[in-house]
Amino acid sequence: MSPAAPPARRSNTLSSSLGLGEKLFASSEERRFAKAIEDGLEQVEAGLHREMAFSDDLADVTSRYLLEAGGKRVRPVLTLLTAQLGGGNNAEVIAAAEAIEIIHLASLYHDDVMDEAQMRRGVASAQTVWGNSVAILTGDLLFARASKLVASLGVEAITLQADTFERLCLGQLHETIGPRPDEDPIDHYLQVLADKTGSLIASAAKMGVMLSGAPAEYREPVVAFGEKIGVAFQLIDDIIDLSPKPEQTGKVAGTDLRAGVATLPLLYLRRLATTDAAAAALLARIDRDVTNPNPTAEDDADLTSAITELREHDVTRSTLDEAHRWSRAAVADLAPLPDGPVKKALTRFAESIVDRSN
Repeated sequence: MSPAAPPARRSNTLSSSLGLGEKLFASSEERRFAKAIEDGLEQVEAGLHREMAFSDDLADVTSRYLLEAGGKRVRPVLTLLTAQLGGGNNAEVIAAAEAIEIIHLASLYHDDVMDEAQMRRGVASAQTVWGNSVAILTGDLLFARASKLVASLGVEAITLQADTFERLCLGQLHETIGPRPDEDPIDHYLQVLADKTGSLIASAAKMGVMLSGAPAEYREPVVAFGEKIGVAFQLIDDIIDLSPKPEQTGKVAGTDLRAGVATLPLLYLRRLATTDAAAAALLARIDRDVTNPNPTAEDDADLTSAITELREHDVTRSTLDEAHRWSRAAVADLAPLPDGPVKKALTRFAESIVDRSN
């Protein structure tokens, strides 16, 4: 089966990926910078369809299922963006951007199995279509394909990828097992987010600096930025998970909660429930309906109502405040970078992350 042609990219890809409006880039230098990112992303998009094609008919369909469902390509854009701190786009930077996105896509196949998610990017999740085994093996195939790409980039890139794989797996393991008896559940959760989401975004940013010949002193700031912005990104996803608009989120409201995933609003509610009777009552309803092995339509309606209450509760506003805190800290980490379009774009990206909940 021949691979499908890549879908046409919109001309405002940089804007849609990082929340960067055209007015942000006013000077001719900044417009050249934006065009370099756009041109690089077109190469990455074509490369993704090439690299994710398999001679096996089934693997060819399943591996590109989520790729063709959409996505903003945030991680490859960050790789291309930080590469502008050095020599800009080159073959290695493009390959790294492709590999990072393939790793991200592979992790989605596995995450949806672990979370028993029914929807992803507005379509039925892969395991809903083909079953858990096919979804897991498809993720494994994509991890292997990403590894082949990274193998051409040298020992440092291979080591970075291996370290990132380790953190991705540890993050999922710790999320699955939960906090230790002596561990604060909220601290545990934030570390899970740093491992599961922040580590890959940090790697995307570091790859751009490493492979473009940018000064070595820029590596630590972009890694710190990437990890913190990854946590902020996921905290906003916790809020979006409660959204009643599946046509925008691609998921049913409360997908994570329904799967038993304790997101930050729920963790805040659980802490508040020790001293607040109303919070305790809402928590009891959520716990009862989530753990009910044979829910009725009435039970599902009550859970939907409880999710609505949680969305409007102060604990969700506290989650938004926490996301803003991480975003501000990420921007502060950019201080050592030179002023210019890269720093401006990263700063705007951090701001746009926390605007997604509006």
